[in-house]
Amino acid sequence: MRAPFDGSDARDDESSETAATRTDGAGHVARDDQGEIADPDGPVGPDSPHEPSGHGDHDEHEHRSRWPLITGVGAGGLYGGVAIYFLGAAAGVAPPLLGIGLAVVGTIVLLAGVAGWVDEAFLAPARERAGQTKSRESYVSTTILFLVTDVSTFGALFVYYFFVRLGAWPPETLPPLLTSLVLVNTLILIASSVTIHYAHEALHDDNRGQFLGLLGATLALGVIFLGGQALEYYEFIIHEGFTLGSGVFGSGFFALTGLHGLHVALGVGGIGVVFWRGFRGHYGPERDTSVATVSLYWHFVDLVWVFLVIVLYVGGTL
Repeated sequence: MRAPFDGSDARDDESSETAATRTDGAGHVARDDQGEIADPDGPVGPDSPHEPSGHGDHDEHEHRSRWPLITGVGAGGLYGGVAIYFLGAAAGVAPPLLGIGLAVVGTIVLLAGVAGWVDEAFLAPARERAGQTKSRESYVSTTILFLVTDVSTFGALFVYYFFVRLGAWPPETLPPLLTSLVLVNTLILIASSVTIHYAHEALHDDNRGQFLGLLGATLALGVIFLGGQALEYYEFIIHEGFTLGSGVFGSGFFALTGLHGLHVALGVGGIGVVFWRGFRGHYGPERDTSVATVSLYWHFVDLVWVFLVIVLYVGGTL
């Protein structure tokens, strides 16, 4: 008989088929607040297989988190600082150093917000064994809502790029954009979408080894993609002299690719956390919320990249 996905030992008797026989690690049967036998290996939080009981100090719909707001404020400071820097350098409407300072502070707040958000959504459930939680559907729905709003961020930069195309085109200095490195990086990112999809499928089939193998492959592909983008930046900046200050097209190019690279880096961090928790046995066929939300985010990042390649890289050569 195959051992349960969470890593606890299996027995042949019928009662061992349920979480009721799992102990707390000291030989005692774990029980919840009402005295019912509970699963000690099934972490609460977004990956708990159990629906909230309705008891306790807080109802599931009263959950509040400050981290999305902090993240948004940090992102606003970063974007605003960059805008002030360019306006100050080009039109003298504000000191460029003011923009740099605001961007630095915004970046720190943004990273702090993301770290707190990841801890609350993914790490805290691994540490805690009791408490109320939102349902799986709630986490997945809010993730989709976040991705829909994130489209507007990319959309604003794409609108900027389209306005650039309406002006003098092509720019005087335009390096070769559609290179073999871009094609390889695109294939790598598409392959990572395939591996994370089938990793989730393996989790549903209770195949722990295949789940971890495919998730690890996704993590490695994401890191390789970031390395490829760093190499591309090196080639552009050092060998081609193409930088963020290379006219309106340069600012649009690096803003779009840099924003996407930031999203990929955040996704790699999320996949790393999910891989760590999966290695510790925190997931199973009925405990997959974190896997589902991170997978949705990763597919979104991949889709944006494909659109970006078509519009920016291919379109830039036309």
